[in-house]
Amino acid sequence: MMDKTKATFREYDIIRYPLMSEKSTKVLETSNAYVFVVDVTATKTEIKSAIEKIFGVKVVSVNTSINKGKNKVFRGKPGRRSDFKKAVVRVQAGDKIELGVGV
Repeated sequence: MMDKTKATFREYDIIRYPLMSEKSTKVLETSNAYVFVVDVTATKTEIKSAIEKIFGVKVVSVNTSINKGKNKVFRGKPGRRSDFKKAVVRVQAGDKIELGVGV
């Protein structure tokens, strides 16, 4: 495990929350990767350094995708959900992120 350096508020602004779905659980079991919802403007290097500072693990790779918000109708009025960015973060073998701790 890496030495945990102190995470600032910027790191917590980049990493919003872990995405727990059936697909992300399958990715975790097969390839030691975790899925997070991140800031739309964050770059891969910013995401990598934020994960390393917050959780104290060594990040191997970061893959990102921007998911467009859906058009919905709420109480008869049309609206649109917000766009969000999803990051799949693969960590080094042997490292583990406790999703209930740190975020």
